Amino acid sequence: MKASCSTLSILSIFVLLSVSLVTSDSALDNFLQCLPQFSNLSSPIAEAIHTPKNSSFQSIYELRAINLRILSSAKTKPLAIITALHESHAQATVVCAKRYGLQLRTRSGGHDYEGLSYTSNVPFVILDLFNLRSIQINMASETAWVQAGATTGELYYRIAEKSKVHGFPSGVCTTLGIGGHFSGGGYGPLMRKYGLSIDNVIDAHLIDADGRIHNRQSMGEDVFWAIRGGGGTSFGIILSWKIKLVRVPAKVTVFNMQRTLDQGATHLAYRWQQVAPKLPKDLFLRLQAEPITETGNGNKTIRVSFIGHFLGKTSRLMQLINSNFPELGLQGSDCIEMSWVESTLFWADFPNGTSIDILLDRVKKKVFFKTKSDYYKKVIPKEGLESLWEVLMDIEHIFIQLNPYGGKMEEISECQTAFAHRAGNLFKVQYSVLWSESDGGIGAAERYVEMSRRLYSAMAPYASSNPREAFLNYRDLDIGSTNESNNTDFAVAKVYGAKYFKNNFLRLARVKAMVDPHNFFKNEQSIPPLPVPSH
Repeated sequence: MKASCSTLSILSIFVLLSVSLVTSDSALDNFLQCLPQFSNLSSPIAEAIHTPKNSSFQSIYELRAINLRILSSAKTKPLAIITALHESHAQATVVCAKRYGLQLRTRSGGHDYEGLSYTSNVPFVILDLFNLRSIQINMASETAWVQAGATTGELYYRIAEKSKVHGFPSGVCTTLGIGGHFSGGGYGPLMRKYGLSIDNVIDAHLIDADGRIHNRQSMGEDVFWAIRGGGGTSFGIILSWKIKLVRVPAKVTVFNMQRTLDQGATHLAYRWQQVAPKLPKDLFLRLQAEPITETGNGNKTIRVSFIGHFLGKTSRLMQLINSNFPELGLQGSDCIEMSWVESTLFWADFPNGTSIDILLDRVKKKVFFKTKSDYYKKVIPKEGLESLWEVLMDIEHIFIQLNPYGGKMEEISECQTAFAHRAGNLFKVQYSVLWSESDGGIGAAERYVEMSRRLYSAMAPYASSNPREAFLNYRDLDIGSTNESNNTDFAVAKVYGAKYFKNNFLRLARVKAMVDPHNFFKNEQSIPPLPVPSH
């Protein structure tokens, strides 16, 4: 009796899956036995090892995975999670994963928008750096060593413990892991005054593909250049950063003014594009737009928020706004003076008066979302804004943020670090579609992702082009991806590489070939080694 083709196919798939499972189990056993051999005996690694056999495994896996769109659709889970308690645990994880052919994914805060720090479609292990969180501040030199697992909130809190007139330019979300946030650039309301996080990094500790720890001197200037804006995960494991603290006044001023379409929001948004990038460096003025339903009549409209942060007091801020952007109509009563560390709570949307102790909360609430990004070099005309409002109201579950450039960002060359989005940009935009279980949960993901793509397409005539630039820390697989966890196609990588890194991509690929020629550190959007020319 002949077997049908479908039966043979099913049998073949079953055999392949069985072989894969056996191979994975064997590799995992070898990996686990290898770990103690390469970790510090004074800090046993056993407590840091979590496999599906441990009751803690699922909670640890989910705790630092903030995007429910990714978490709920993940088809495979890691064979093990190593929650490193000592730097040698991270070294051992690299050595043993490489030795036994397991892919390594590294996470510090779990904020990778596409979940590449905790998902893969090949057998993999997660190196979780969340416990490596020390922050050592030296006020004499105005510097600090910050481990990769510390959060931005913890950094702000520890700086404030030491000084009321120091801060650091970094993100507004207070649960970001320092390791990944800095390596992609790191920006916030101090960017126009002091640049990005990476512009204030002066050293780093990095584990290479052979498990060796390097500082800036031993890794070399090419690698140090690459990990500042090129994303650390293509080049090694970033253990810690040495940063230069920046001076801030004892009091800063913040405000959040909101206008709807009936209140002239379109004209103000049009003017904002012309004004915000040219304001003095001490003033950062974000524009945020979102659809709302008006109370009373139930009509949809757009609410535009003008969110400001000024390194100084209200009186001087009012002078600047009145001379540069009088249409905004800012009043002294709209402004709040507070310490710099208190302003980090304002940006994180905590109510005024919240204790700064909340900065020590390390885990962000999970949500379903899809985010995309753009850079704009020209003003969006009013008709473009009106088209944007229409799409936003159609999507409903969305907000967009426009972050002004200018200031310090204009002064730093695009090749000084791997972060290339510098002079010539008016602002960067984040488009974020968010939904909940009540909106359909994972079953609605395809619909909401398609909405985000429609918005992205609608804004193409106004955004940067050739390439259409994107921000690495707002990772978006739509702009190009190898689609395979275990293979990095250079031709495909050139496409997303140009969008993330512009002309810096080829240099990044050359650095990759120097430090990781066999491409051990990889994911669906990593930087591959520059191919050797054939003769």
